[in-house]
Formats: sequence, structure tokens, C-alpha cells
Amino acid sequence: MEVPEDLLYTREHSWVRQEGNGQIVVGVTEFVQNELGEISYVELPEEGVQVNQMEVIGSLESLRGVTEIYSPASGKVTEVNELLLDDPTIINDDPYGNGWIAVLELEDPEELKRLMDAIDYQALIERDLKDLPSDDEE
Repeated sequence: MEVPEDLLYTREHSWVRQEGNGQIVVGVTEFVQNELGEISYVELPEEGVQVNQMEVIGSLESLRGVTEIYSPASGKVTEVNELLLDDPTIINDDPYGNGWIAVLELEDPEELKRLMDAIDYQALIERDLKDLPSDDEE
């Protein structure tokens, strides 16, 4: 499973890419899209809304269920990926690229220090995968 080293991560499987202009791009990880399967619907945050760190900003839906998207940091939503409204499977195909969710104008850069790097996130998902029931147990 891909875990890009240039991103930061939350325990709720959101990722952050820092932009040089005080903005961050937010998305969901490959782990989430693998768990959900083919994503059929995406609820995006509204542009212009102020969000707090770890606040629900949207959701993903598939035949397997619904999962909430948490904001990895506080800030103002300056852009959302409207392409996902027409084709939510972009997240399945490219979760770290074209499947991004929103861009935030970062309120407090110190909040990013609370996030995990790729090594810590990889360890988290390995623990999560170990805790999942195997096909034999289902």
C-alpha cells in the first residue's frame, strides 16, 4: 500500500500536502479507499467555511459503507475538488493526486506537528490490517 513520504497523516486516514503559500491540500489515504472499495458518492465541504482540526468536513460512500473525512488542521476551505462530484472513483484511482478533497488556508501551522509522518502512518495501518478479520474468519 502506497504511503508517500512527502505527506503528513492523521489516525483517521486523512493526508496533508503542504503548499508553500500557507495552504494545505487534504485528501484521504489509499488505505481508506481500499477499505471502502469503489466510492460511489463524495460529500465535500463548502468553500469559504472555517473548519477546526479533526472536525468532520465531508464523507465518502460505497457499497461497503460510509466513512467521514476529518480535517487534519484548522483553516478556511478555499477550494474543493468538484471533479469528485461527477466521478468519485477518482479517489480510488489516484487518492494522492487527482483524488484530493479540499484546499485549506492554514490557520495554525503548529497543528501540523500533531500529525504523523509516513513511517508512523505505515506502522498504524500495519497494526490496523493485523486487527482486521481474515477471509477465513468472516
